[in-house]
Amino acid sequence: MTAVTSSGTAVVTLPTDTQILITREFAAPRHLVYRAWTTPELIKRWWSGGKGEVVSAEVDLRVGGTWRYVMAADGGFEVGFHGEYQEIVPNELIVCTEVYEGVPEGEGEAAVCTHTFTEKDGRTTLTLLTQLSSREDRDAIISSGMETGMQEGWDLLERIAVSLR
Repeated sequence: MTAVTSSGTAVVTLPTDTQILITREFAAPRHLVYRAWTTPELIKRWWSGGKGEVVSAEVDLRVGGTWRYVMAADGGFEVGFHGEYQEIVPNELIVCTEVYEGVPEGEGEAAVCTHTFTEKDGRTTLTLLTQLSSREDRDAIISSGMETGMQEGWDLLERIAVSLR
């Protein structure tokens, strides 16, 4: 039986002036989605969303540990993000900070991202709630075109998670 994938089906909503909520179902059990989300070699295969090459995916998956992803984008520039893990429940929950390295030093605060992995009937729903310090920060992210890359990246994430069976 072939798993039915859900291409481009992440739903982006704005619950408050300082939040972005992304929800998507994956055709794979949550331990595999979580593994694809947290394993550097697998992150390198999906995080760019096909918009470049992930040249670095560092993950120290523990409370107080840090993460950093860097992509060489197709336009010839680098895009980097990093953060620190605040709470981890394996296969269920990751709370971490997220900083976009393209923002000038000292501008804007780190976002707090809460990733929740829930499973029903062998399918996983991932919800990602990003809490920002201002409406301006939220709107800058929304207007950056992040959704296109995210949709494509999460499609790749699903294919990888399904392939891990």
